[in-house]
Amino acid sequence: MPIDAERLVNWPFEDIVQAYTERDTMLYALGIGLGADPMDPRQLRFVYERNLTAFPTMPVVLCHPGAWTSDPRTGIVRGKQVHGEQGIILHRPLPKAGTVRGRTRITGVVDKGVGRGALLYTERRIVDHESDEPLATLTSTSFARDNGGFGGPTGPVNQPHPIPTAAPEFIAEFPTFPHSALLYRLNADYNPLHSDPEVAKAAGFPRPILHGLCTFGIAAHAIIRTCCGYETSLLRSIQARFSAPVFSG
Repeated sequence: MPIDAERLVNWPFEDIVQAYTERDTMLYALGIGLGADPMDPRQLRFVYERNLTAFPTMPVVLCHPGAWTSDPRTGIVRGKQVHGEQGIILHRPLPKAGTVRGRTRITGVVDKGVGRGALLYTERRIVDHESDEPLATLTSTSFARDNGGFGGPTGPVNQPHPIPTAAPEFIAEFPTFPHSALLYRLNADYNPLHSDPEVAKAAGFPRPILHGLCTFGIAAHAIIRTCCGYETSLLRSIQARFSAPVFSG
């Protein structure tokens, strides 16, 4: 079944309510590499219950609508779908534990043509469950590599920021570990593309790839450490395009 753009834009997402604990907050931070230096007190505040603080990009793992693209009515070839872009706007600090509500909608579908795939633009608003106060707005782009040519709209397409030509003002290096994807998936992203070698090979990769949202969190950590001195409130928004797969380690 080919993609039906109108059906996707009107997909009946239900609000997702999720309670998370301090343990979940620490697990997310560990999954993106915080605590790699266990002697650094600036990192410990994200992975240790004393003075615990939620890392700013944690909303990306909250209130996920689930594997809705596996529903055959979507027409999406799930095994050939990858995460292309991610953005987050932070409205206020996320509590270290609490209950939140997520409201998801498809904001656009783009047909790139036969053999070129399709783009799905998604928005998820995370709010406090009790007060309905906004916490974060998430935007993402999924690249359905095997779904082009369904006769849908050909735009508008988000354009990436041009890569600067000047020398970098800052350089930050962070390791990933051979088990990074296996740890990060415990944040409730159990797509076997990130854990099962056979599934990864069937999708055209030599081995399981690291979650795009994991590299997104690592990039945010680099900014917060290098530019913000670990003052998390200084990070208000971040957008990223995943131009190539990352392999753990």
